[in-house]
Amino acid sequence: MFVYADNAATTAVSPKVVEAMIPYFTQVYGNPSSLHSVGQDAKNALEESREKIAKILGAKPKEIFFTSGGSEADNQAIISAARIGEKEGKKHIVSSKFEHHAVLHTLDALEKEGFEITLVDVNANGVINPKDVESAIREDTALVTIMYVNNEIGTIQPIAEIGRICREKNVLFHTDAVQAVSHMHINVQEQNIDMLSISAHKFHGPKGIGVLYAKSGLNLTNIINGGVQERGKRAGTENLAAIVGMTVALQEAVAHMDENNARLKKLQDKLIKGLSAIEYSGLNGDREQRIASNVNFSFEGIEGESLLLLMDQREIAVSSGSACTSGSIDPSHVLLSIGRSSELAHGALRISLGDDCTEEQVDYIINTVTEIVDYLRKFSPLWDDLINGRIESDL
Repeated sequence: MFVYADNAATTAVSPKVVEAMIPYFTQVYGNPSSLHSVGQDAKNALEESREKIAKILGAKPKEIFFTSGGSEADNQAIISAARIGEKEGKKHIVSSKFEHHAVLHTLDALEKEGFEITLVDVNANGVINPKDVESAIREDTALVTIMYVNNEIGTIQPIAEIGRICREKNVLFHTDAVQAVSHMHINVQEQNIDMLSISAHKFHGPKGIGVLYAKSGLNLTNIINGGVQERGKRAGTENLAAIVGMTVALQEAVAHMDENNARLKKLQDKLIKGLSAIEYSGLNGDREQRIASNVNFSFEGIEGESLLLLMDQREIAVSSGSACTSGSIDPSHVLLSIGRSSELAHGALRISLGDDCTEEQVDYIINTVTEIVDYLRKFSPLWDDLINGRIESDL
């Protein structure tokens, strides 16, 4: 039995999305910037997609900018806010310790330019306290950037409350909603969000396309120059086929969100119960305040990479953390931020269920993880020390 349970890394493009994209490779193939009718047909399709995405997010069409994905959108949002703040003498940015590296590495670059970065702590349940964000805001704060849903442990952050605090203090607020948009109903106006990033391949759209929402009046800083596309804020001929595909994928995700979440929640409960039966195992992140597709567990006495490779041999595709850091030997910064030890962070497994996952597949995951954990522990000196009382459990 093959089981794909790494949907937080990427998802399969849905058949409806593929079908919707095909005409834009062979029929409506004009450059949207061209003035002739072929180009204007493409322009109409581009703006129609912009309107549909804006409606889903509670935004205006002119506030939607197409990017190559979430990382580019995060970069442009953060750099833009930094430049706006810099002109006003504000060079302080607030974020959190468990953000995606697209955010953290951008903040590192700004810190080298003289910006001061405050990373608020994350509670042990993987949820940020809005009061900690509020306490970190200063007179010279240019931006608060907090992710909507954590990409490794799936915990949902109190975005509306953080947005309210930022609006009251007249501080720009950006959220990386890459892992949230297909699982949460989002309205940027109601939630006081000034900028928001999404990426299509997380919700059955094509790779290489995403969106930056930026509220009207914000002067975005270009990070790609060369043309007047996207109202002069993102040069390069728009990838129309991918944009249309992303739009259809987002419409599908939103239309079926509630029913998918209800079905996935039942599978998630079963999976958490089954993995919790393994001794010296622990769920990472809040039990309830998490998206229904995510289950992240740590197991004492094993190494996560060995676990996922053995699971791959059993035809189960899972992850030990973020796909963007899969080549790193360092323990997950997300798990360290919630107080897990380096050993537990190394022994973590992220299972992200998809819309087509079945109860039979979940049973297979539970049985396989149980067997492999038991197998790996037989060769682990850490496990031997633990069960013989020479060291204490970190769970």
